[in-house]
Amino acid sequence: MTIMQQSSKAQDRTLGVWFQAIQQGQVKLPRFQRYEAWDRGRITSFLNTIINNLPVGVTLALDVAGEEKFISRYIVSADPAVPGTVTQHLLDGQQRLTAFWRAMHNNYEYEDYFIYLPQFDQREAKQSADIEVYCQARWENKKETRFPVWADNTAKCLERGLFPIDLLCPGDKATAVDEWIKTATLGLKPSKDDPDAFEKLESYTAIKESLKQEINTLRERVTHFNLPYLSLPSNTPKDVALQVFINMNTNSKPLSLYDIIVAEVESVAGKSLHDLEEHLVSKCPKAARFGDVRNLILATSALLQEKTPNNKGMVEMDKQVLLDNWEKLEHGLERMANLLESQGVFDEARLPTSNVLAVVAAAYELVPEHGDFVAKAEKLLRAYLWSSFFTDRYENSAASRAYADFIGVKDKHRGIKAFLSTPDFDEKALSEVPVFNRKEHELADEDALMAAGWPKKMGIEARGILAVSNYFGAHDFADSKPASYESIQKREYHHIFPDALLSEAGIDSYYALNCALITWKTNRIIGRKDPLDYLKERVQWADEHAVSNRLKTHLVSFDLLSKAHYQGLEGEVLKTQLEADFREFMRDRAKLVHKAVVRLAAGGQPSLDSIWAASSAELAVEAQQEASS
Repeated sequence: MTIMQQSSKAQDRTLGVWFQAIQQGQVKLPRFQRYEAWDRGRITSFLNTIINNLPVGVTLALDVAGEEKFISRYIVSADPAVPGTVTQHLLDGQQRLTAFWRAMHNNYEYEDYFIYLPQFDQREAKQSADIEVYCQARWENKKETRFPVWADNTAKCLERGLFPIDLLCPGDKATAVDEWIKTATLGLKPSKDDPDAFEKLESYTAIKESLKQEINTLRERVTHFNLPYLSLPSNTPKDVALQVFINMNTNSKPLSLYDIIVAEVESVAGKSLHDLEEHLVSKCPKAARFGDVRNLILATSALLQEKTPNNKGMVEMDKQVLLDNWEKLEHGLERMANLLESQGVFDEARLPTSNVLAVVAAAYELVPEHGDFVAKAEKLLRAYLWSSFFTDRYENSAASRAYADFIGVKDKHRGIKAFLSTPDFDEKALSEVPVFNRKEHELADEDALMAAGWPKKMGIEARGILAVSNYFGAHDFADSKPASYESIQKREYHHIFPDALLSEAGIDSYYALNCALITWKTNRIIGRKDPLDYLKERVQWADEHAVSNRLKTHLVSFDLLSKAHYQGLEGEVLKTQLEADFREFMRDRAKLVHKAVVRLAAGGQPSLDSIWAASSAELAVEAQQEASS
């Protein structure tokens, strides 16, 4: 039977019937469906469509008779106490029915939904002239009080012309409606001693009856609102149901590649990729710091199957092999994250290029946990990381280049995988791997480092420079704590030569070499200052010796900063002096970073002292040459 033969016209179904089916556990979602995704704007828009009785598109369901074809889950917050027999899998319409179900229970964590009735709004500036859905954001303070407080006060809500949308929930809500109206209007009820008690009582009763009528009218509208659906018969083959699911979702809101592969894994293996993903994140949470775990899963899985880590390669993967490789995948991603952390790269915001992640994770399939080969293999992987950060290798066609670096190109060159497969590989032959070919992909020189932009933005070399600082500890200027994942979350990108100072002279300040990741301790509103004075006002340090040592961990010379004084200078005099000092600072730091890059890109693990010692030795040679000349 073809899809065309199975197609049929839409059938009517009211929200009241949908609600009951969800409540009894008869309607479930295949696990390959993406999770709840609508924001409050789309939820509000859909609910307004309902209360205004406007038409909506059809949903799609797969009938279930007996055993479910797909692993399934309930709509969010709809787990029944006593599950009923599943009769349908919802293939399209999840977001609409989830929004409806949750709104009818008003159980969103950070917002409450109300119906606005303008005739009951007692404020001068009314919100609107029309009945509409109103979304109120909610939040808590440290005492666990929900704000705004008025949203939990029925009388205050009615003063604003609002009543909670869950009063429209299908079913018997008469008691709940009456109780809410009674509580909301209690302040309007006149006392027996009131001289106009009779007239006020009539008014009070009229308000209650009018409010009840409005609520009940809307309740009827919601309960009988038609949300039509198409259904596939229960004998529809799994692959056909999946194809219909993909086609319908792609035509309305494009699915991600991960959504489609989730569906294919369900079809091939009957396992939930969402469950495996959750297990992976719980087992190796560090991996999630470096970006979308789903992309990491697909890209790494592709390389493990020797496919290019792009859309084409991911689609071509054998889905059963993807599952068979799952333990390797988890292990590789965990070790990848640990290696990056050891190199001073802690999260996605500081990652020079994401294209290295899958290569390193896939490579760990060939790296044992213990033994002499581990050191040799990880030296190769460190060299790969830093070479990727400081060459132009991944500026373009990144996925195909990652594949070539890892797998190699037949009859042209070997990849990292081939070397790791041979424990006694010759390190001198590594130049066969394109990323290590210095004729084609040279390491960034000092001039290139000086031109690298602000590392908060995307830029491989710029973020690479920041990573070099973090590698050497990048001790915080204020408390001297070394860089770590936890500590850098509280740090900000700081101009070493202040932006206000450089801007006054018309000099661009946004360079990676003029950046340090540190914590602020004082007021941010600080004007034009000399570099060290600027730092003194921003942080609280102990003494100049301590500060000098902290600056060294960022590869910044304290001596150069201490000579940079501009008080009383302005105009061309300021510009000339500042340009010379800033360029000297940038060149000095570029030399230090470059020395580190050369060693790191060779897989070495240079110490901070070795970099500064090499710099001192170079300065001594230069001084000797100047003296002899």
